[in-house]
Amino acid sequence: MAKSVVAVVGRPNVGKSTLFNKLTGSRLSIVDDTPGVTRDRIYGDCEWLNNKFLLVDTGGIEPDSNDVILSQMRAQAQIAIETADVIIFVTNLRDGVVASDYEVASMLQKSGKPIVLCVNKCDSIGDVDPEFYEFYNLGLGDPIAVSAVHGHGTGDLLDEVVKFLPQQPEEDDDDEIIHVAVIGKPNVGKSSLINKISGSQRAIVSDIAGTTRDSTDTLIENKYGKFNFIDTAGLRRKSRVSDAIEKYSIIRARTAVERANVCVIMIDAQEGFTEQDSKVAGIALEQGKACIIAVNKWDAIEKDGNTMNAYRKKLENDFSFMSYAPIMFISAKTGQRIERLYEMIAFVHSQNSMRISTGKLNEVLADATARVQPPSDKGKRLKIYYMTQASTRPPTFVFFVNNAQLFHFSYQRYLENQIREVFGLDGTPVRFIIRERGEGKK
Repeated sequence: MAKSVVAVVGRPNVGKSTLFNKLTGSRLSIVDDTPGVTRDRIYGDCEWLNNKFLLVDTGGIEPDSNDVILSQMRAQAQIAIETADVIIFVTNLRDGVVASDYEVASMLQKSGKPIVLCVNKCDSIGDVDPEFYEFYNLGLGDPIAVSAVHGHGTGDLLDEVVKFLPQQPEEDDDDEIIHVAVIGKPNVGKSSLINKISGSQRAIVSDIAGTTRDSTDTLIENKYGKFNFIDTAGLRRKSRVSDAIEKYSIIRARTAVERANVCVIMIDAQEGFTEQDSKVAGIALEQGKACIIAVNKWDAIEKDGNTMNAYRKKLENDFSFMSYAPIMFISAKTGQRIERLYEMIAFVHSQNSMRISTGKLNEVLADATARVQPPSDKGKRLKIYYMTQASTRPPTFVFFVNNAQLFHFSYQRYLENQIREVFGLDGTPVRFIIRERGEGKK
């Protein structure tokens, strides 16, 4: 069962994201003085007085704006309102009540949802500013004075919120959910894939590179399992990251990869492989995540009988550092091979979580060392006494040897290939830990 949902809404630059971060105790939302930096809906866990709920940060509502991005932000906020159990309407003491506040209040009242009116930026301690009482004119009941920066009044705010929450439902077993980070350069179709998967306009989609600045979650359950798709901001070259907003986006994209079990690395079929694609993939590789390389916009490529094979061979060379990752050719626009993508995600996740018995591992080791003798140096030969698996996600193996310096990289690669040949481990990196007998890890 899903948690109760509380949406944080209001016009731009009233402090919604700062409040969201304060209530969730995290830095999930981008905070900046530039209006409109929060574009998509952001989710975070919140708990108060033994009530657990999902807090949703939204882009600022501009009721009369015709701007493409602002109008989609308004649509995103409307979706959050429709799915919420309770709404926190954030206003700003410094600005007072403005015309947009009345329009937003009217929109919220039409939703029929419980509304908690928050007056932010009440930063002084003691009696509230006389202008605070102006917010009664919105007709939403008693306003609550809050300082999102300092945390003043947040307890009173949450006390009011939990009064309206429905009875707490039981949560799904999180161990059953596969968390999937969709990563790649800007404008390769990450948000389009999420929208196709969810069957709704879940994330803002436009041809403007970098439209998604925050990571968004989409829960899907089907015959292949339960999936939480994490749409991330496109990762740019560092030289192009010129403002604080983009820097936060890169940090958050890295955080999304940390949260994930599987990373879908999206490549633009029309543009082909670039250096930035290798850097994006490197983030997933460093963190030991199961990976799939998804070549998007395949429907836009002119093909003959050999197009896919030729493209695949080139990518295998480009991604030689990640040769274990399966390559898929998809179209987020038409839905081509999306069903197969679910199946592949579940498969590589199982490979990343695989545990192999010590007995079977040492059978493979004995056969491999018999076929190719371990290396030697100055008359001293490497001896591998035995190996065992230390952990999963990624599969990590410990080798106990007589001399770690003799265990050259080339022989490690040979043993890795032998292990993969027997056990598969498709789509996942593996880690080796080398230990000399009687000594610590090398």
